Amino acid sequence: MLIALWIVNIVLALLMLGAGFAKATSSKEKLAENPRMAWTEGFSPVAIRLIGIAEVLGALGLILPLATGIAPILTPIAAVGLAILMLGATVVHLRRKESVMPALPLTVLAIASAVLGLLVVLG
Repeated sequence: MLIALWIVNIVLALLMLGAGFAKATSSKEKLAENPRMAWTEGFSPVAIRLIGIAEVLGALGLILPLATGIAPILTPIAAVGLAILMLGATVVHLRRKESVMPALPLTVLAIASAVLGLLVVLG
């Protein structure tokens, strides 16, 4: 089960790092040029940047506690945080009548990570 957790967490962390880094470092105008980022028109630049920072921190939380063995319970907690964040993204896309891809699959992946993480840490 540990191997499955590592696979899920590495995939999820890479995706979240990429998306989060872009949101945390790019301007709102630059992000809005991408048709998949049309949702940014409903958010302030600060909110977009904070979402990006939360995604980056969540990605680090998936990997670092498990890799170092320091407070490994933080790994499933980070996954739950990302699942909540991605569930919010799914809701935003649904309300705007946009595609829920990739928000919905990332939500499912984060939930899988949380469940696997709890099984590994508590088992």
